[in-house]
Amino acid sequence: MVKMSKAVVSCIIFGFAFLYIPIIALMVNSFSDSDIPGVWTHFSMRWFKAVLEDRDLIGAAIASLKIALISATGSVVLGLLSAIATTNYSTGRCRKMLGNLIVIPMIMPEVIIGFSLLMLFMALEDIFGIPAERGVITVAIGHIMTTVAYIHMTIRSRLVLFDKSIEEAAANLGARPFAVFMSIKVPIISRSIAAGWILAFTLSLDDLVIASFLTGPGATTLPILIFSNVRVGVTPAINAFSTMFIGAVLVCGMLSFLISRSSKPF
Repeated sequence: MVKMSKAVVSCIIFGFAFLYIPIIALMVNSFSDSDIPGVWTHFSMRWFKAVLEDRDLIGAAIASLKIALISATGSVVLGLLSAIATTNYSTGRCRKMLGNLIVIPMIMPEVIIGFSLLMLFMALEDIFGIPAERGVITVAIGHIMTTVAYIHMTIRSRLVLFDKSIEEAAANLGARPFAVFMSIKVPIISRSIAAGWILAFTLSLDDLVIASFLTGPGATTLPILIFSNVRVGVTPAINAFSTMFIGAVLVCGMLSFLISRSSKPF
């Protein structure tokens, strides 16, 4: 067993403290009765009640969830298809080029992606007469462009290790390609698909830059609302909402962990 030096241990402790102490402080201050964020007076649940009565905050949360659900599902479909294409149906230069094209949005600045998509939607309206009203769909399309690369890499890393003899055995027994895919391949890579979906969902909820270009009336997301409020002054209701959000994430994480432990290994 390798022992770590005191300097390494100190750096690790400092790193975790730097990450988690602000989050813990935010959660503690959400239970304060003070009207000033970050100032503790005495215990109160008033700001949690204020969150439930804030229509703008609830509306932004619902819009963010809609966008995240659409973009995560769309990214999983495209990421799964592209991962299959780059492992089974392409070879040599074609496979390398397709893989690079899929990964490029992951390293592309989000400002460029958001602005280019905005110009695209405006051009579609001018040339083809397609309405370019910005809203849930336009933001979801932008998020799909940025998250599909993560899902592609997550699923492809599992497909590369897939035992193709299982497919060949099923085909020899008379199973059609689609039946083999749905009955054998999808269950085996289901955990990678679920991991990619959760990652895409989280990235969509967190996005600010692309959404600021593509959003419109009725599609204000949580990051945009919080960022706009920060510029004029944040109320402790944001702290309370963040605490509720962190709690929901922890519950989902625990459920995911319990399900993965109870599932039989493939």
